[in-house]
Amino acid sequence: MSGSVLSRRSVVAGAAGIALLGAGLSTAAAAPTTAPPLPPAAENGWVTSTLARMTLEEKVGQLFIQNVYGKDATTPDARNIPLYGVASPAEVVRKYHLGGVIYFAWTDSVQNPQQITGLSNGLQQAALSQDSKVHIPLQVATDQEQGVVTRIGPPATQFPGSMALGAGRSTDDARTAARITGEELKAMGVNTDFAPDSDVNVNALNPVIGTRSFSSDPALAASMVGAQVRGYQDDAGISSSAKHFPGHGDTATDSHVAFPVITHSRQQWEQIDAPPFKQAIADGIDMIMTAHLSFPALDDSGNPATLSRPILTGLLRGELGYKGVIVTDSLAMQGVRDLYGDPEVAVRALSAGADQLLMTPAMDDAYAAVVDAVRTGRISRAELDAKVRRVLELKYSRGIVAHPYADPAALDSVVGTPEHLAAADAITDRTTTLVKNDAGTLPLATSGRKVLVTGYGVTTTQTLAGGLAEQGAVTTVKQTGTSPTDAQVASAVAAAAGQDAVVVTTMKAWDTSATDPRGGQQKLVQALLATGKPVIVVATRDPYDIAYMTQAPTYLATYSYSPVAIEAVARVIAGKVTPTGKLPVDIPVAGDPSTVLYPFGHGLTY
Repeated sequence: MSGSVLSRRSVVAGAAGIALLGAGLSTAAAAPTTAPPLPPAAENGWVTSTLARMTLEEKVGQLFIQNVYGKDATTPDARNIPLYGVASPAEVVRKYHLGGVIYFAWTDSVQNPQQITGLSNGLQQAALSQDSKVHIPLQVATDQEQGVVTRIGPPATQFPGSMALGAGRSTDDARTAARITGEELKAMGVNTDFAPDSDVNVNALNPVIGTRSFSSDPALAASMVGAQVRGYQDDAGISSSAKHFPGHGDTATDSHVAFPVITHSRQQWEQIDAPPFKQAIADGIDMIMTAHLSFPALDDSGNPATLSRPILTGLLRGELGYKGVIVTDSLAMQGVRDLYGDPEVAVRALSAGADQLLMTPAMDDAYAAVVDAVRTGRISRAELDAKVRRVLELKYSRGIVAHPYADPAALDSVVGTPEHLAAADAITDRTTTLVKNDAGTLPLATSGRKVLVTGYGVTTTQTLAGGLAEQGAVTTVKQTGTSPTDAQVASAVAAAAGQDAVVVTTMKAWDTSATDPRGGQQKLVQALLATGKPVIVVATRDPYDIAYMTQAPTYLATYSYSPVAIEAVARVIAGKVTPTGKLPVDIPVAGDPSTVLYPFGHGLTY
């Protein structure tokens, strides 16, 4: 983690500014003219003096990052009461001296840029105006991975996500996407992004990672992770978090609802899972997030990595030499709750080596359990201070202490600017992958042609139809969802009559156990192929769908159903953009993961 070298005068000035801002005022401290060089201020200034004045309860509070319900800081929201015993987000922050908050759409935290900025500033005001000897700003976090994990939608600039960037192969594009995302988050007062996903997705049946991963190739994934760490931290100035350590890429189990087991050997971990995390550490990653999974080759106790001292302290801290903040994945996920109660999970995670606990579902009990663990010596005061010091150092070195507030007046000049949107379009155009074009259907002469757009997604099909219409096509839309019924399939087939071509979108059509239990998406494609019309299959999430519809002669992969990706594929279909994306993963034969149908690096062009 990077540190800043500032004079003692500038540290004092910054602290004074925070105190005034906490009182609702503003200040501008003059830059020091001359000052003797001093050791890093994070070691000898604000961090040390703050830590020395904190109570036990304040220290423990810094170890928690929680979700809060409500669109602003001070309006009571009844949903907070069962979790925290108080109603407003600001009261939650004050009650526990929270280290951070995390935003989601389902908590009403991310409605629009002005609202997000107001919430961020209001929560910082709550943190900095407490009746205390210390005034510590919050980490304000979200999961803006882009692609399928995107918390803040338009007008914030959207990108197609990690696997799409892997298909584009450009580390410059990956860094630019992270920079733009980070700059826009920072403008809204969000100073921490739980991204990039650093898992190597070597399992085509992975239900929880998939396109969140850059690649099944460790070297490509590592280069992309490093580029994004630099984009978020060096360019945009926010914290990023590599996840999910020690690696979540080879599982067919979702840790949100169950407890995955990774069967890689230690050698396989070194070769497959470790490289992206090692690259993130080399590039100064501020945070690393733990995984709720068992990895017997690294710890045969049966505990999830989140609760494993051999993995977090022995491997991550000791062998890899990581010195930054270790944060857990959400403690509300089932993968970490199966073995112990929520208060015990909190204590065990900290004892294992975690510094911060994300989204405990039992805050009062977990908070009290951690305080008690320190008082009884289960967690030593030296350990506690080391954890709090890492959190404070992050806040100091990342500039959150000096600049806790965002400027609402600056939003329009940063968020969703024409320059950012143009960059997103250009980057996305370089990611679309033409996997199959056996019939020579593409590029499609769209002018005046009648095209049926059917398949997954109300917004997805409408966006694709709109993009083709811009290229002169006369479009008809027949949306059939993730699990089309026989009646919906028949309706789509009937709609294909009289059309010159059909474009059908799929979304995880391989996952007939969950997303599409009846296999309706596969049936839809087969039925449309039987009409004899030219059929273009567009996989709008995982590229693996082609293995389950090999008869389709024309197949494109977008890796995302974000409108930016769907608009790009419309340009590719119409020949306005030449496809240049290359598969960032192997696509295995259906039912035979050891046999490759389309290899890593495959991609056609015009």
